[in-house]
Amino acid sequence: MSKRIFDWLASTWGLLVLAPVLVVLAVWIKLDSPGPVFFRQERVGRGGKLFRIHKFRTMVTDAERRGLQITVGADARVTRVGQWMRKYKLDELPQLLDVWLGHMSLVGPRPEVPRYVACYPDNVRDVVLSVRPGITDRASIEFKDENLILGRAADPDKAYVEEVLPIKLKYYVEYIETNSLLGDVKLIIRTFAALIR
Repeated sequence: MSKRIFDWLASTWGLLVLAPVLVVLAVWIKLDSPGPVFFRQERVGRGGKLFRIHKFRTMVTDAERRGLQITVGADARVTRVGQWMRKYKLDELPQLLDVWLGHMSLVGPRPEVPRYVACYPDNVRDVVLSVRPGITDRASIEFKDENLILGRAADPDKAYVEEVLPIKLKYYVEYIETNSLLGDVKLIIRTFAALIR
């Protein structure tokens, strides 16, 4: 089975099974704070093509005007519902739609905003952007508390670019060089295990 067929079948099944949960979360977001249910942001996809990612909104509506494009520590922009959703990564569930549409894969390098992709070394950028970005990967598991790590930095943006991003890129390249369907299934299982822990 090809990776794309696996992604399409799994995302279709996921959207159907999780539909009631998605509806409940959407209503909860609307009741908790004013603004849209979804947060849409431009990310860089396969081949450098831009797309707008789907996430449940976990911040106030004008969050990007109030601060960085990364979440840092106990970020005041995060809503009450958003704090809970981020803890269990439930805000990522709408990305199943991006997988279904073909913009993303279940497993692969996380899609970054153009600003941070511009920081990739040229040789690494070509490799990372040669595949569809994913909902989860090794970096997502290792850095699941990334906002807390950056919250301890004097300059979170600099710390992300100089300390966190190089490690993520290393993981991305390793994944691309060794990826397989079985490997993807193992990473999905590791992701669920990490969330449960």
